[in-house]
Amino acid sequence: MTTKAKPRTTTPRITNKRPISISAVVDAVGVLASLSTRGHVYLYDTNRTAGSTGFGTEQLRTKVKAGDTLLWSPLALECEAYVAIDGIEIDPAVAEPVRKVYPGTDVSYWTATVKSLPGEEVPYRIRYRVGTRTEPVTSDQSSFLIG
Repeated sequence: MTTKAKPRTTTPRITNKRPISISAVVDAVGVLASLSTRGHVYLYDTNRTAGSTGFGTEQLRTKVKAGDTLLWSPLALECEAYVAIDGIEIDPAVAEPVRKVYPGTDVSYWTATVKSLPGEEVPYRIRYRVGTRTEPVTSDQSSFLIG
């Protein structure tokens, strides 16, 4: 008696192809009054369920893995204030952020692909353009990518 082997079924591997969005809510009036981001920047990301921590602080710890796409965007706390990201300082061996603009607008965002992660946290700092100030204001405290 011969039996036919049942067809092998595999469960499709589900991968997160959406970028991990990191939003910086900036109190522009506070930053301009103090020329500091301390207590005036609140960071959030979309990866809390994977283990990110530090929400609502300037020391966000975003849980990532190699190959993840990151997308940074600023939000002004005050609706009439101008806030933009001027640059992101991070080890280029880990990620190389690039400024992009949404088509048909002058609204910019920054994106990067995580190349690799060493065993420890990888710090980064964000430079902001705020109001009519010509010089950017750099984060007082680092945020981190964690593996």
